[in-house]
Amino acid sequence: MKRLWLLLSQSVTVLLAAYFVVATLQPDWLQRGATRSGAGISLIEAPSSTSAQPAAGSFSGAARKAAPAVVSINTSKAVRHPRSNDPWFQFFFGDQGTQAQTGLGSGVIISPDGYILTNNHVVEGADEIEVTLTDSRRARATIIGTDPETDLAVLKVDLDKLPVIVLGDSDQLAVGDQVLAIGNPFGVGQTVTSGIVSALGRSQLGINTFENFIQTDAAINPGNSGGALVDVNGNLMGINTAIYSRSGGSMGIGFAIPVSTAKLVLDGIVRDGQVTRGWIGVEPNELSPELAQTFGVKATEGVIITGVLQGGPAAVAGVRPGDVILSVEDKATNNVSQLLTAVASLKPGSAASFALQRGDARLEVSVVPGTRPRVQQRR
Repeated sequence: MKRLWLLLSQSVTVLLAAYFVVATLQPDWLQRGATRSGAGISLIEAPSSTSAQPAAGSFSGAARKAAPAVVSINTSKAVRHPRSNDPWFQFFFGDQGTQAQTGLGSGVIISPDGYILTNNHVVEGADEIEVTLTDSRRARATIIGTDPETDLAVLKVDLDKLPVIVLGDSDQLAVGDQVLAIGNPFGVGQTVTSGIVSALGRSQLGINTFENFIQTDAAINPGNSGGALVDVNGNLMGINTAIYSRSGGSMGIGFAIPVSTAKLVLDGIVRDGQVTRGWIGVEPNELSPELAQTFGVKATEGVIITGVLQGGPAAVAGVRPGDVILSVEDKATNNVSQLLTAVASLKPGSAASFALQRGDARLEVSVVPGTRPRVQQRR
């Protein structure tokens, strides 16, 4: 037994001595991953990873899935100086001719047939539209149709083997969900930023007629318009549209149009060339105590009607100025935005029930909506 202990102690002594010598003369031998550069500098490198799995918390899988379907859009249009026809202007400055004005944005390929969703303000007034894919392919795009009231547009390119994004269910989004914004900000090239869903159903921002925005703090900058907002699985949740900014850059408040809205617009444009919406011919206003007192209505919620178009669908149904619309087809209308959305979703020519408050009385009328007139293009 003593011999075994003696042998063990001698072995430990020899190993400790060897370790001391190596640590003193060649310490880099003991450093894991130690290597030397071409200039003889001692460096430590991480071991090569043999796993194909992304690191924990990485969004690389979602980015790889969605990014190929996000394209860069370059537009150009010929513009003339606003005073180019003024003889005095021509006398002093000559004929300025036409100049090319360029624009930049993003788009999302949503069909192997070549359909691309983007923002209306990206392509509005453009004479030429060029789409650039992530594989460097370029193609001229044609405008299939636009919907200024939601600021969406549908383009088409004739290319084969197109990468297509997977459409998600934006109705299942919740505040706090992680999302990625993909686009081409400032023309630097495709960029992916991350954030969370900050709010849902944002409206009354004065951006579009019909507003139901997803708000996110993922960085969205000029050039991102029309790009994709995707979830952690790489599925499309929205079309990036606008930012709130005092500097022109991202301040953590960006807005995207839900894919549920985008699909309705896409179907309407491809099928009919435009989006068909219901219309009843009224002038709605937010209900305030002053307006309620003016019209003598006993209501604390709903949308008050201050004007009715003579001969319009609402007038024919018996709606009067001073009526408060409480609901449309049993859907509550607590503000003007909700009323516009509810009426727009009605099928023209099919009767719909409206719950009203008139003075002290509550009543229900049947309104046959017409087709909402097309709005003028925004300048």
